[in-house]
Amino acid sequence: MDYKMVIPVLIAFGLSVLIGPVVIPILRRLKMGQTEREEGVKSHLKKAGTPTMGGVIILLAIAITSLIYVREYPKVIPVLFVTLGFGLIGFLDDYLKVVLKRSDGLMPKQKMALQIVVTAVFAFYLVKVADVPLTMLVPFTGGKLYWDLGWLAIPVLFIAVIGTVNGVNFTDGLDGLASSVTVLVATFFTVVAMGTKSGIEPITCSVVGALLGFLLFNVYPASVFMGDTGSLALGGFVASAAYMLQMPLFILIVGLIYLVEVLSVMIQVSYFKITHGKRFFKMAPIHHHFELCGWSETKVVAVFAIITAVLCLIALLAM
Repeated sequence: MDYKMVIPVLIAFGLSVLIGPVVIPILRRLKMGQTEREEGVKSHLKKAGTPTMGGVIILLAIAITSLIYVREYPKVIPVLFVTLGFGLIGFLDDYLKVVLKRSDGLMPKQKMALQIVVTAVFAFYLVKVADVPLTMLVPFTGGKLYWDLGWLAIPVLFIAVIGTVNGVNFTDGLDGLASSVTVLVATFFTVVAMGTKSGIEPITCSVVGALLGFLLFNVYPASVFMGDTGSLALGGFVASAAYMLQMPLFILIVGLIYLVEVLSVMIQVSYFKITHGKRFFKMAPIHHHFELCGWSETKVVAVFAIITAVLCLIALLAM
């Protein structure tokens, strides 16, 4: 094992801890406060006004740390591009919502178009520049079986990347939830990246460090939220790191929480339409359902993080 890889974790953690106290007061001054839905979980109404767009802290820590290593580790570039690309889309969305008071932020079509552009550039880079095969390692085959989808690999890549990004976005609804789950997923990818000497270790390490630093400000009661700036960027990181390691199928294991969050919203919306107004869950995404069942916010976060930690161990066995 290359113990030098502890250094980018520490650098990103230090940057996150130093940038936080500088950025959070600026966000407060710019009135970048979170708005809470009146019909939502009542205990969340007190969060209104907590600064959002804290994902800027995570992105700065990741970008600065990765750039230190980029000459030695050029494979960091595509992962950094996707992370920052989706982070920028999230930033635009947050900015329109919070600063310009456009309640919906980017229109769904604009958001999807931008996500498709970032994913297309990544796909082109993988195939034409980085020469990373789009074959996928199949879990529980002893690392021997790779699945070749042929021409279907590209549409599957688009679904996997955009699906993961929106899954992390839905997960970001409680103090420290998306950060806690994703720091464990990033740790899993770090272990794999180091074990396989894949060349993306500095960025997986910097995400771990940046999120640990951010969690100091984001655990309950949060003094800042990551907003779409952070959640879309983290989704982009998870998907692109998985593809660089030829492990997109493993997102279904380590990122099961993201998948369940997306499915809960899809089930809720479909059921609501079919039954003309009845709800399947008390509220979606599913973390709010558990809150309305009487779980405290910290309990939901702890349980979801523990489930992810166990899933990451299962994924290591599945290698």
